[in-house]
Amino acid sequence: MEFSALTFILIALSILVIAIIVIPLGLFSYIYWKDRRQSQHAILRNYPLLGKIRYTAEKAGPELRQYLFDADTAGKPFSRDDYRDVVIPAKYQKNMIGFGSRRDFEKADFYVKNAMFPKQQEELEADNTKLIDSKVYEVKEDNLLSRKEKLKNQKMQPWLLSDKHAVVIGPSCRQPFCVKGLVGMSAMSYGALGENAITALSKGVGMAGGSWMNTGEGGLSDYHLAGNTDIIAQIGPGLFGVRTKSGAFNWDLLKEKSEIPQVKAFELKLAQGAKTRGGHVDAEKVTEEIAAIRNVAPYQEINSPNRFNEFDDVPSMFSFIEQIRNHTGLPVGVKLVIGSPHDLEEMASYMKETGAGPDFITVDGSEGGTGATFQELADSVGLPIKSAVTIANQTLKKYGVRDRVTLIASGKLFTADRIAVILGMGADLVQIARAFMITVGCIMAQICHTNRCPVGVATTDPKLQKALVVDEKAYRALNYLITLRESLFRISAAAGVTTPTDIRASHIQYKDEYQRVWSLDELIDKESFSVTL
Repeated sequence: MEFSALTFILIALSILVIAIIVIPLGLFSYIYWKDRRQSQHAILRNYPLLGKIRYTAEKAGPELRQYLFDADTAGKPFSRDDYRDVVIPAKYQKNMIGFGSRRDFEKADFYVKNAMFPKQQEELEADNTKLIDSKVYEVKEDNLLSRKEKLKNQKMQPWLLSDKHAVVIGPSCRQPFCVKGLVGMSAMSYGALGENAITALSKGVGMAGGSWMNTGEGGLSDYHLAGNTDIIAQIGPGLFGVRTKSGAFNWDLLKEKSEIPQVKAFELKLAQGAKTRGGHVDAEKVTEEIAAIRNVAPYQEINSPNRFNEFDDVPSMFSFIEQIRNHTGLPVGVKLVIGSPHDLEEMASYMKETGAGPDFITVDGSEGGTGATFQELADSVGLPIKSAVTIANQTLKKYGVRDRVTLIASGKLFTADRIAVILGMGADLVQIARAFMITVGCIMAQICHTNRCPVGVATTDPKLQKALVVDEKAYRALNYLITLRESLFRISAAAGVTTPTDIRASHIQYKDEYQRVWSLDELIDKESFSVTL
């Protein structure tokens, strides 16, 4: 019996020695031998083990910086504070802070001018007649090692614009588009995002009412329609969703899309802020279903043309716009990126001369996001949103056509104060993309182009999409949107106006690094149509 026990102990010790010493030593020897003989990495040839540690640390660097080392206000393209500004309203329908702001008040920046006598709550001209049923999280316990929260039902006010202040796109069209939500979801294609993400966003925006979602250039899918929300159907240079197999424009498909009740307008995508060229989708993302929607071959890389083949100047573009408007009866707009103060001169001049032109213009800033683009385009081509919107607004005013066009702005406008500033610069409506992605689970892994999104948002992989629970995330999108609307009315009250649509340049101030202050309307150079700082 003693012999058997001793034998057992010796065997156990032998296994332990093998597990602790022999196997790791063998593994390290193999890595050493392999890396010494490879020809790709110089550091691994000279220092195989230390080099492996170096590359491991480099690989984990982005995550380490994001969660441990970056300051709350330092991360790019969105800081930790930016991320929380979306997540907290989405989960709890709250955006309160304590102790004080972490904004750097020494930096030059724009501020909303507060009125000496602000408006009272009951003076605000909001349409809150119909309450919305939502679900929010209630925190039960929040300790260092445990957090307990429960999803509960909650009724909330929608904070829509009143009928008097509603924005009407294409009032002269057979079917104008009346918008009471002021903030909508910017263009995100099915394909760039998976069906779970698109469905959750559609349901969230749809429950909020009064707003819209843009399909992106990938075409209209059943997932965009799932929430019965208003739709702006985007048409890109690849004509996805309204093309023949050979790539020609298909007027019958366009008419078919226009007769879907949720489709309220069409948008021609000339360019996008993060990629002033046609779109790109990796082959892995182009499933059979996505290929059918776009009328392309499955599992083949998609690169849209840099521009439409249907037109190549302003007159031919206006003619194409007029054809679509007459064929469908719906408003037609263009999405563009402004590169200089002179970009809109020809368009605005031709609008004045002919009476033709788009019903709305979506101005996308160069700070906008994308599922996939090239670094040089994202960093250095096109103007940021503040400069771009100011140029667009002032140029259209110069030619006397501003009242004919609804101006929609997009480009990191994910909080109410950012939106208020851009409204003062001339925008009528605002579109948001990445913040809506965050509401449905995005953790900013920045691998949207790889189809390996770990939370199932920017991927068409069915296994990864299981992480995204549509019914739960839809309420987050709803809560974020409603909180944003309410915050806009709160800022309006502080500025002394009864509705966000009344925010003007006179309500926005600029403070420079020397603490000098100007009103925005004083800064706008009437000749160059840009903000002179």
